[in-house]
Amino acid sequence: MLNLRVRHRLVSAAALALVWVAGVSEAQAARIANPVAVFSGLDKITGRITEFDVYVNETVQFGALQVTPKACYSRDSSEAQHVDAFVQIDEITLDRKIRRIFSGWMFADSPALNAVEHPIYDVWLKDCKQNSDVPKPSGK
Repeated sequence: MLNLRVRHRLVSAAALALVWVAGVSEAQAARIANPVAVFSGLDKITGRITEFDVYVNETVQFGALQVTPKACYSRDSSEAQHVDAFVQIDEITLDRKIRRIFSGWMFADSPALNAVEHPIYDVWLKDCKQNSDVPKPSGK
């Protein structure tokens, strides 16, 4: 009798593990790499918010900041949307030196979590997408 209970628990645990692995595989398969990251930037002096597209591995300057997304992921329509991007942001200082002020993941559904807060500019991820009205950089 005890042997049967142990065997039943092992089978149940194995079945649960298979369901978990299948769920993890589905979630990973639904992740979509996008070539364009959409950011918003706030100029605290003028109070103006600007939305801008940046191609992955390209750099766009927003004020004294240079924004470079390295990856931008979304999910397919079968899942709740979670948009995240790995981003590097550099500041051009007054003495014309470049200083890295941010390197990490940004999450569109939690903009305050990893938004870049600078004395003059704030930058946060809004979305990832497949196309942009902005022309691709030359040579690509």
